[in-house]
Amino acid sequence: MMEGLQPGRRLAKVWTLLKNSLVAIVKGQFLLRLNVGRYFIHVIFTFFVLGAVIWASLQIDTTLAKVEKNKETLKEMEILYSEKAFDVATLGRRTTISEMLKTMGSSVTEPEKPAKTVKK
Repeated sequence: MMEGLQPGRRLAKVWTLLKNSLVAIVKGQFLLRLNVGRYFIHVIFTFFVLGAVIWASLQIDTTLAKVEKNKETLKEMEILYSEKAFDVATLGRRTTISEMLKTMGSSVTEPEKPAKTVKK
């Protein structure tokens, strides 16, 4: 015969131990059954620290997601700015303005004489 318990009995004992542990966890008696009452403050502090770490991690993830979203928005704004700057540079040429005025039927032209200054 084998020393110790038979395989079927070992499995039954493990199953009983797991079942009792699960019942103790559900009832809130697990730590008391392990006789760690004197470390209760340490356990509570550890859970508090782990909760704070998880919360900080979630806040960091949220912030990084906002940063990525803002980077995309900034790229879009840079593209729009470049387009507007190009449009302004194109419209700032005298020949373009003259052609636009002729197309619209305006009688405004470039001045032929320099502007007169009025002395004070």
